[in-house]
Amino acid sequence: MGKNGKRSTSNATGNLRNGMLSVTVEDITVTLELDPISAEPALNVVGNKGKKLKSLPVRLKKHEEVAHLLDRKREIERQISRIRATLEASMCRGEYFTAREILDLLAHPVLSCLLQQLIIVRDADRSAMGYPCRLEGKGEPQLGLRSYSGNTSAVELTAKDLRLAHPHDLWQTKTWHAWQRECFTVARTQPFKQVFRELYVCTSNETRHGDDALSQRYHGHQVQQRQSHALLGQRGWIVDYEEGVRRTFHAEKLTAIVSFIHGVFTPNEVEGLTVGDVFFLQRDSYKPIALASVPPRVFSETMRDLDLVVSVAHSGGVDPEASTSTVEMRSALASETCTLLGIENVTFKSSHALISGSLSHYSVHLGSASVHRQPGGALCIIPVHAQHRGRIFLPFADNDPKTVITKIITLARDHEIKDPSILEQIL
Repeated sequence: MGKNGKRSTSNATGNLRNGMLSVTVEDITVTLELDPISAEPALNVVGNKGKKLKSLPVRLKKHEEVAHLLDRKREIERQISRIRATLEASMCRGEYFTAREILDLLAHPVLSCLLQQLIIVRDADRSAMGYPCRLEGKGEPQLGLRSYSGNTSAVELTAKDLRLAHPHDLWQTKTWHAWQRECFTVARTQPFKQVFRELYVCTSNETRHGDDALSQRYHGHQVQQRQSHALLGQRGWIVDYEEGVRRTFHAEKLTAIVSFIHGVFTPNEVEGLTVGDVFFLQRDSYKPIALASVPPRVFSETMRDLDLVVSVAHSGGVDPEASTSTVEMRSALASETCTLLGIENVTFKSSHALISGSLSHYSVHLGSASVHRQPGGALCIIPVHAQHRGRIFLPFADNDPKTVITKIITLARDHEIKDPSILEQIL
């Protein structure tokens, strides 16, 4: 990404090393500036006697030099969008950089703005984690990593194991909350969700059915065929005529596969697809591997993609994201149920129920019933259809309001939870 990414932006950002480029026409100075944090380009128009104008006069838009600035602005906007996507993909792939490559990227006017808002981690020493910066001294510039506390540590230029940190890295080092707090304190805007990205970890609930290679986390969810394929296609998934949909993680030599209960290309897809199992195969041998052996970053990104699909492309007759008859009905039912039961630690915002539990804070999607800790990752709560000692009984079916309401009540009273598979995700 580094070298190609840098070449692709050099033409549009040439002469913008200092963050601005100006032309003066008819005593009006038009300056193309880059926001120091987001790198977004903006035009600053100053008229006679230094008076700032609200907009660019129409007559100047056709002037050759001004038109060139406008073209540069549009091109930089397009490139920023591409760079953000490339940086996010790099984090998801776990792509490595050398210290010198990161220093080169920090010299680029657009990339430096975006990269300085993202956490870099070194594999050899997970404590070496922070926002990248250039350390100027008497000799050659050094790469520095600034931590959430403001301390900066130098990284030797020979380092070759640097990468964009994944939320699992932050969670593993038990510093996730500190990084999130720092983002709020300094009003940091990241080019994509990194610090506040949803994290999905493999739990014992995943394989409660008995097969350690199959996840039934989203089993039974109905999704709209075209919309789900479009969403997954944007995330690098490919539709397979026999298997379902698959995404290959080349560096790990793994392929993630999502099966559908009635197949992908069957008459059933007209009514919507029903999600089946999620599993991972070794790319060369096509042998399934245990979920516990899947790299945490790969597992999390796979489940994050599927969570997006079941939340946004949910089917079952209506789209829970937009349907009054579903989201608002469930919101009203849940609100009335909480009032009836005297539950006061639940609020409703848009399509989510926000819960302040005794053990943690949660968000329940009123359409798909997906549960997330705040902050933190997703909670895997799989329905059981019989009473078991020591296990929470969730007698719900898909597309049934009991799915959402039971989860809300359960999490609102999280101090009463006895199911170890749920508690291990919370505590």
